[in-house]
Amino acid sequence: MKTGLKIATIGGGSSYTPELIEGFIKRYDELPVSEIWLVDIEEGKEKLEIVGNLAKRMVKKSGLPIDVHLTLDRKAALEGADFVTTQFRVGRMEARIKDEKIPLKYGVIGQETNGPGGLFKALRTIPVILDICREMEKYCPDAWLINFTNPAGMVTEAVLRYSNIEKVVGLCNVPIGMEMAVARMLNVDHSRIRIDFAGLNHMVFGLDVYLDGESIMDKVIGMVTDPKNTEVVKNVPGAGWEPSFIKALRLLPCPYHQYYLKTREMTEKVLEEAKTYGTRGEVVQKLEEELFELYKDPNLDVKPPQLEKRGGAYYSEAAVRLISSLYNDKKDIQPVNTRNNGAIAGIPAESAVEISCIITKNGPKPIAVGDLPFPVRGLVQQIKSFERAAIEAAVTGNYDMAVLALTINPLVASDTLAKKIVDEMLEAHKKYLPQFFNKRQSVQ
Repeated sequence: MKTGLKIATIGGGSSYTPELIEGFIKRYDELPVSEIWLVDIEEGKEKLEIVGNLAKRMVKKSGLPIDVHLTLDRKAALEGADFVTTQFRVGRMEARIKDEKIPLKYGVIGQETNGPGGLFKALRTIPVILDICREMEKYCPDAWLINFTNPAGMVTEAVLRYSNIEKVVGLCNVPIGMEMAVARMLNVDHSRIRIDFAGLNHMVFGLDVYLDGESIMDKVIGMVTDPKNTEVVKNVPGAGWEPSFIKALRLLPCPYHQYYLKTREMTEKVLEEAKTYGTRGEVVQKLEEELFELYKDPNLDVKPPQLEKRGGAYYSEAAVRLISSLYNDKKDIQPVNTRNNGAIAGIPAESAVEISCIITKNGPKPIAVGDLPFPVRGLVQQIKSFERAAIEAAVTGNYDMAVLALTINPLVASDTLAKKIVDEMLEAHKKYLPQFFNKRQSVQ
């Protein structure tokens, strides 16, 4: 008879895996995990073994009865799983670097989940996640799918629209990072802070901020916009906004809003950084090489602090907290990506949104907010239109739909430019986009 939970982690060779293992160890008293299966593909075998052996040493040090399995057999990992977590990157870091570099040639921001980079990451990722869903239907039909793979909102919506998996939740570390930043700013424990979130993945806004259940939005806006408060500005995501703008907006933007609302400055910054240090993908590639050298140390049996530079801070806290709340029916409030079901007015009920939810054993229950504040409503709907077109292009391999998606995106906003970028990026990622090339031998 089964006595504990089986977790299957797809993309188990990721540098983030020690974060996840640490989370399961810390919460073992409320989440009785007995098996963790780390699965990857042949190209990721070496990394899987390195990070998997570190995971085994971490579990051994904890003294907990958790078995860690390393495999390239997705079926074995999925068979009988209770929770499936996804953290994979189709095309690995080389694909991300192309996503960043090619748009920059056209003077457009190259970024992992926004603009052309976000579109092409979605085009590569969505067919793979749908394959995983079909396998889950067969081998673990009752499992929860917890998706951390970017672009998390689009991936979650693709599952909701194009698979039979109902038990899916998308997760991002940006909202919890914003909560942590506010907690540091106020010098209080994170458990005392709650933010009402609503929007889309990487397009989410803090509508209100609470300390011990009391709204402190005015105080937080005042601290964020006080030019004398230099320490506060360093700590708050999206620092560098014009105080007048934030005072009038009266919302907390997430860091990714800078790409859309400070496009000129961000384009210049990304271009300059690409020339000086390389693109973010190139920087992360070097960081990962250093991390995996650390992970190889047979004496290392804890998550190294250097992992926080990788950009996934609080991942395990967010992921394992969510899994525990689903399993234990905690009914606490967490920001996740889930089916809208009318929570945000003006967005289709079946679309994925990122919103504060009550987390129950039956899934997240979004806390309805109605209309978003008028200054941001249009931008959110524009990005949702981009996401819808991108998802359809990913599923169908429709070239025209890919051009439409990129034209809608505010970072491009030109059909001629969109077509040029789509053509070059389709060719660059040809290996991972069979849905486009099986129908057509060449790009028009």
